[in-house]
Amino acid sequence: MFLNVPNFAARFKTEANSRILTTDNEQLTTNFMHVLLFDDPAIRPHLLPFTFTRPVAALRCGILTIAEKWQQRLGAGSVGYLTQPYLQAKYAAGQVSGPALVVNGAVCPDELLARQVQALAPGEGLYDGELLVAAHLADASLVAELIQDGLSNTREVAEPVTVISRPWHLFLNNGAEIRRDFALLTAGRTSQPVGDAHTIVYGAENIFIEEGVKIRAAILNAEDGPIYLGKNSQVHEGAIIKGPLALCEGSHINAGAKMRGDNTVGPHSKVGGEVGNSILLGYSNKGHDGYLGNSVIGEWCNLGADTNTSNLKNNYAPVKIWSHVAGRFVDTGQQFCGLMMGDHSKCGINTMFNTGTVVGVGANIFGAGFPRTFIPSFSWGGSAGFETFKLPKVAEVAERVMARRHLAYDEVEQGIMQEVFEATSKDRIWEKAQ
Repeated sequence: MFLNVPNFAARFKTEANSRILTTDNEQLTTNFMHVLLFDDPAIRPHLLPFTFTRPVAALRCGILTIAEKWQQRLGAGSVGYLTQPYLQAKYAAGQVSGPALVVNGAVCPDELLARQVQALAPGEGLYDGELLVAAHLADASLVAELIQDGLSNTREVAEPVTVISRPWHLFLNNGAEIRRDFALLTAGRTSQPVGDAHTIVYGAENIFIEEGVKIRAAILNAEDGPIYLGKNSQVHEGAIIKGPLALCEGSHINAGAKMRGDNTVGPHSKVGGEVGNSILLGYSNKGHDGYLGNSVIGEWCNLGADTNTSNLKNNYAPVKIWSHVAGRFVDTGQQFCGLMMGDHSKCGINTMFNTGTVVGVGANIFGAGFPRTFIPSFSWGGSAGFETFKLPKVAEVAERVMARRHLAYDEVEQGIMQEVFEATSKDRIWEKAQ
C-alpha cells in the first residue's frame, strides 16, 4: 500500500545526475510549469484511513484541500498527483513533460513559502530540516531519474512549515488554515449581503458570503474568527455559528445547529446538532442532534441521529488512537481527540463512539453500547461483534448514496474500493478465525 519509490528526502540530497541539471538558470514562472504534488512515503501511511482513498494533497484542512491551496498560491492552472498506482486513475499526474514543481502534498503553504517555491531554480530543492518541501525540475519526465539519482542544490525554508503528517493534525490546524484560506480567497473581493433581517451578525467584516447563499434567522459570530459561506450553501433557522468556520459549496447547517468554532463542512454536506473543531471532508452528513468534537469524517459518510463522540477521557489523559503503520494504539499527545472515520462508512442511530475511535473505509456500525475503538475497513456490526461487509453489498449502498448527488460509483471508484478491501483484510481478525 506504500508508494513504490525510494525515500524522497534522502534521494533528493544525494549527488545530482548531470542530465537533470540545466545550464539555463533563468527562473521560470509557475504559470508555465506543471505542479506535481507527491505522497511522501514517510507520511502517507500515517494518514490512513483517509489516504486509503485519496492522495495526501487531496485532504481538506481549512476551506481548501492542500492541493487547492498550492494551486491558488502558485497561480497554477492545474495540479497533478504522484500517488499510489491504484489512485492514479482518479487523481491523475497530468502533464509529464516540460518544467515542473514537485511539491510535498502534506505541506500547507502560506504566502512566504509559495514565494520561496516559485523562486527555486531548475535543479534546486527546498527543505525544512530533513523534510523535502519542494523541488524544481527542468523536465517533469525526469521525475523517476530525479528520485533515483537526486540533486545536490538545496535551500532551507525561511520559516518552519505546517505539515499534516498525522490524522489529528487536520483538526489541530483547521482554525489557522481557515484564517489563511479566508484571506487568500476573499482578498480584493466583496461579500454578498446577509440579506435576512432576522439574522444576527457579529464581526460582519470577518464574514464572506458567496453567491447563492441562503441564511434564515441565524446567529453568525465572527468576532473570534472568520466565517466563510460557500456558493449555494444554506444556514437554516436557529443555527448558531461561531468562527472560524468554513461552509463549503452546496452544504447545509441545519436548523438549531450549534457550530462551536474551528469547523469545516466540506462540499455538499449537512450538519446538525453540536459540532466543535471538526472536519467533514465532503459529501457526508451529520444531519441530526448529537455531539461531534475534534473529529475528521471522510467522504460519503453518514452519522445516524443522536450519534455522539467522546473527545476527552474521564481521567483527562492523552488520547491514544489506532495506527495502521504500527499495528497498535499510539499516543497522540492530545487531550482532545474524537472520531476518525474513513470514506463510505456509516453508523446507525444513537451510536456512541469512545474517545479516539478510528473507523476504516466502508464500515457499517450499529447497535447498543460502545463499539471498539478501532473498527477495521469493511466491518459490519457493533459492540456485539463484527463480520465482513462484503464488497457487493458495499457497492449497492455506494451506488445509491452517490446517485443522490448525481455521481456514479463507476469502475474507477470500484477499483479503489477493491484495492482497499484486499489491503485491509489483515485487520479483520475474524476472517482469520473462519
